[in-house]
Amino acid sequence: MTGQGLPVAVVGAGMIDFGELFDVSYDEMVVGAYRRALSSVDKGIDDSQLEAAWLGTCFGEFIRRNVTTGALLADPLRFFPRPVTRVENACCTGSDAIRNAAFAIAAGIYDVVLVVGAEKMRDIPSRQSLVSQTATVFHEWSHPRGTTAPNRFGQFATAHMEKYGTRREDFAEIAVKNHANGKHNPHSHFKFDVSLEQVLNSAPISWPLTLLDACPTTDGAAAVILTHERIAASFTDRPIYLWGTGLATDPMFSGWKSSYTEFPATASAAQQAYSMAGIKPQDIDFAELHDCFTITELITYEDLGFCEKGKAGAWRASGGPYIGGQIACNTSGGLKAKGHPVGATGVAQVVEAWEQLRGEAGARQVENADIGLTHNLGGIGTIVSVNIYGREPRRQGRA
Repeated sequence: MTGQGLPVAVVGAGMIDFGELFDVSYDEMVVGAYRRALSSVDKGIDDSQLEAAWLGTCFGEFIRRNVTTGALLADPLRFFPRPVTRVENACCTGSDAIRNAAFAIAAGIYDVVLVVGAEKMRDIPSRQSLVSQTATVFHEWSHPRGTTAPNRFGQFATAHMEKYGTRREDFAEIAVKNHANGKHNPHSHFKFDVSLEQVLNSAPISWPLTLLDACPTTDGAAAVILTHERIAASFTDRPIYLWGTGLATDPMFSGWKSSYTEFPATASAAQQAYSMAGIKPQDIDFAELHDCFTITELITYEDLGFCEKGKAGAWRASGGPYIGGQIACNTSGGLKAKGHPVGATGVAQVVEAWEQLRGEAGARQVENADIGLTHNLGGIGTIVSVNIYGREPRRQGRA
């Protein structure tokens, strides 16, 4: 489907406020996001028009230890007897749920479907959550025990600094940028500014990364409604369109990786999406990037082709990823400020694309936004998803 895109439109999108939602159950989060998606459909939609649903949830078994199926969605929404497919693909879970739902639309199996991403991560202590999630990691004899995400992303930070002369401040400034954007997002986990000094002087977690280089552990849910583009106008005069999608893998075991200064799966997934959409990186107006750590966003600038290899620090300093710059990155606040409820993250990125492409993002609006990109990186670049959305139906990229 090179250059043709997918005949899929988003006609509704909504999310609940992200945060530490100790007083909100998993079911309540799902229902809340679902209702907001329904209410966002300009011309209205009836529940009965939804023919199938996909649920993206990564750690659902830690909430309901004996329920890991589509019942996590079917039960709270009373969706019976319609099909519900549960998707789990690490931090790409929500985006992959959208990808698979879109394929069902494009294949002509369904005309209108629902995608919900949800994660309950804060009902157990942070340390227990870390242990539980680490237990899901594949362990062969060759895979090291005891490594953590900060440790492994810290390796990428030191490697990038060593090879390209990247400064510690280059990725710390990304935290400053994303908090500045996130304070304008009513759904953000964090709605406050941080200074460069605060980031650099916050508690170290794995040198050179500090606490304020990392995203929070968050509860949240988001939902979108997809249709075939031929019937999108029956729901809204302002749909957004899925132009391209890509998914790629890379080794999980650090010793098998070819580089510590790039995430090859990002480049591969992006190329798939660019090719399907018929565009180039420079055609992108804004991008929601997987900034689980600030170094991840910095490397992603290069992997997506927003700037040359080794030039991400300079591109950031030039204003490239800021609102008003070349390609505004993480206008929502990103994972860093908006939060990272794993299964919900990719779906919430589409909520931001929905608002940006419809001109409804308020103080964080990108002027004349026509094309947006969403990016999720699971593991240590082990699985990567890239989706591209446009304000208009499928067309070739701008010259």
